[in-house]
Amino acid sequence: MATYYIGANDEHGQNPFTQGKRTPVMPYLNVPFYENQFNRPAKIKFMEACLRNGLAVYDVKPEITDTSISERVRRINAQRLTLLVTFGYNAFGSGNTFNSASGISVFYSARNVNARLSRMLSEDVYEQLINGTEQRGRGVSTLTDVGVLQSVNCTSTLIEPGFMTNFEEAKLMRDPDYQTEAAEETCRGVCVFLARNFVTRNELSNYPLLRTGSKSDFVYLLQLMLNQNGFNLVVDGIFGTNTVNAVTRFQQTNGLVPDGVVGAQTWRTLLVLPPRPTVRRGSRGTYVKYLQEKLTSKLYPVGAADGIFGANTEQGVREFQQENGLAVDGIVGPATWELVSRIGGGRSQP
Repeated sequence: MATYYIGANDEHGQNPFTQGKRTPVMPYLNVPFYENQFNRPAKIKFMEACLRNGLAVYDVKPEITDTSISERVRRINAQRLTLLVTFGYNAFGSGNTFNSASGISVFYSARNVNARLSRMLSEDVYEQLINGTEQRGRGVSTLTDVGVLQSVNCTSTLIEPGFMTNFEEAKLMRDPDYQTEAAEETCRGVCVFLARNFVTRNELSNYPLLRTGSKSDFVYLLQLMLNQNGFNLVVDGIFGTNTVNAVTRFQQTNGLVPDGVVGAQTWRTLLVLPPRPTVRRGSRGTYVKYLQEKLTSKLYPVGAADGIFGANTEQGVREFQQENGLAVDGIVGPATWELVSRIGGGRSQP
């Protein structure tokens, strides 16, 4: 593993959701989005980016329940981390209604043992987030009495890439491409801080061929990504029997050659990169799950993002096509993919 050891932390819980850490009720769906529905996937995608860039990672809060700050600080301080990145999402006002507060903020603590380095890390991350997203910037600021910033024994920063009380930014919380964008730009900022070249996500030539016996950061990355697709692997960086079996099952589900070898097509499917296949009722796999997540973020009801293209998903696709000037056939081909895959947008506030 690499010399650098990066901690990744997500604020609040997901099962059950931390009370109060949510948007107002989202129209069309009639449910709120909860903060950890952004924080956790953004954290995991940040970890994936770090592994791709040869950085060892430590998941501060692998459980999906809320975990006290004191416990997370204890875990962090036992690890001798190079630095810590925490993902959160901002709010303004009562939280019951939408308002105009918006933009990206990055925070550090002047009381951190490495306050100067924490400020430098925060500034590097902030610059990449502003340059790499369409969001407005609110600047780098200090926070006090936040344990994961001031009580940890390593350089530390807190990322808040939007406001859950802003209607358009609330939708971004559930957009898988915005989660990826925020995570990638945060990792890019970490690489700037560490004076390392950044390895980009969407270039398949950056991903090695993996098979039984492989041992590398990319095996850690593979196992982490497979676990996000419903597997339960020990993330140990060793391509053993359990990993082979998981890869083979993943390939079968996604219509790939089930040979247990991770080449360009398996990487492409794990990353959900274009060209995206035509999907319709009865389709399954990562591209269907991605479609469901995109439609949810644009406020088209599809039910659970389970990777199964059923009646609810077809209805959501038809509504999206109808409202976006597309042929209404319930089939997701190039024209529908082109519009649905854009970051942001979707239905307007009533």
